[in-house]
Amino acid sequence: MKKGFTITYEYGGNLYVNPTNRCNFNCEFCLRHNGHDGSIYTHNLWLEREPTKEEMLSSIESWDLSKYKQLVFVGFGEPSYRLEDICWVIDRLKEHGTKIFTRMDTNGTANLIHGRDVCPDFAGRFDMVSISLNTDTAEKYEALCHPVQPGAYQAMKDFAKEIQKYVPTVMMTVVDTIPPEEIENCRRICEEEIGAIYRVREYIED
Repeated sequence: MKKGFTITYEYGGNLYVNPTNRCNFNCEFCLRHNGHDGSIYTHNLWLEREPTKEEMLSSIESWDLSKYKQLVFVGFGEPSYRLEDICWVIDRLKEHGTKIFTRMDTNGTANLIHGRDVCPDFAGRFDMVSISLNTDTAEKYEALCHPVQPGAYQAMKDFAKEIQKYVPTVMMTVVDTIPPEEIENCRRICEEEIGAIYRVREYIED
């Protein structure tokens, strides 16, 4: 694969931040499998190296942030690997007087990645967290997402419950490639068990 150094990019009225290509999942539906560098984003999101926290901040502040609805940390990997640096970046933005809605799109396994409860670190920094629920049972989750750590499905659901104490808006998502009954089961898990907002995302092939 070709590698570049795209740290930030525009998409859908938001500014996205690409902090890492590291991921503890290998999801069947991941855009990384399509043979392209960045799919719909028209940028090469495979990083030749991870940006420093200072480079992330500089890249974000090089844009006119008043143009964007949200600043979204996601990129071409699992952003919570860089949680400490992302928190530093958001703190510096706030110190500089920047006002922008902040969001992280995550697989919800940050506590597994860091070996501790990191939910309090989100407080006062993120306005929204979007978590990939993906499917309705641990068995299907393992088959679909191929997580590195055991117990990832339950850890993701536990994270989704706990993070609501610290972040105003918590959303859980599935991709519309799963069967309708599975979509409905996931809705019940999200709304009734977790108490989060539910969204069904359209699968984008390219």
